[in-house]
Amino acid sequence: MSLDLLSAFIIGLLGSGHCIAMCGGITSMLTSALPSSSKSKHKYSAQQISTNNQKTYTKHSNKVILVVCYNLGRITSYAFIGAIVGFTGSIAAKNLGAPLATLRIISSIFMILLGLYLGQWLMWLNRIEAIGKYLWQYISPLASKAIPVNSPVKALTLGAVWGRLPCGLVYSTLTWALASGSMITGASIMLCFGLGTLPRLLTLSIGMTKIKNCLVNPTIRRTMALILISYGIYSLIVAYQQMF
Repeated sequence: MSLDLLSAFIIGLLGSGHCIAMCGGITSMLTSALPSSSKSKHKYSAQQISTNNQKTYTKHSNKVILVVCYNLGRITSYAFIGAIVGFTGSIAAKNLGAPLATLRIISSIFMILLGLYLGQWLMWLNRIEAIGKYLWQYISPLASKAIPVNSPVKALTLGAVWGRLPCGLVYSTLTWALASGSMITGASIMLCFGLGTLPRLLTLSIGMTKIKNCLVNPTIRRTMALILISYGIYSLIVAYQQMF
């Protein structure tokens, strides 16, 4: 099961470019929630410079807090959904007699499709996002109550709402949470997925150039995508053997 958690983290890490397209505007809004410091041409005393530096540091710290709270709300939302889906899988297995091996086959197929998607060889998963657009129109108005984002509570709320964006990566990873047949494991899988998306979203808001350059490197991206495809094929074979 540790391989499932690692795979979920890799999916989030590789798919974080997609997350920037979906959530990057929100992260940018968070970083602009507080006024930026501007340089002045006037001369100041040492005490004034010290005061201005302190204010700049405080504003930067507040921005970081908002970004952290937003991502905490978003990742917690993923874990909560994963717990529900994992619990649903366990109920289906125990009370309805649905074999987990069947769910594992489905999740393995999605793992292969995810690898193809993240390697940019086959983009079928884009179509899956249409499934959640109907539900999203009822959830999205909740985000307006958290705007303007000027407090940690509002940032947490906005992150929790945006964690339910219609996203093919999230839906695909949820199939692994479902196949786990466990509420705790389902939550852990989605938690690892959310943590995987964190580095690149932080590069957008806080600025970690080296991490960003590493994540967009085509060789690294495709190598990790091939690893996911290989694991998906392996899991598919194991699940098939369990059924027959």
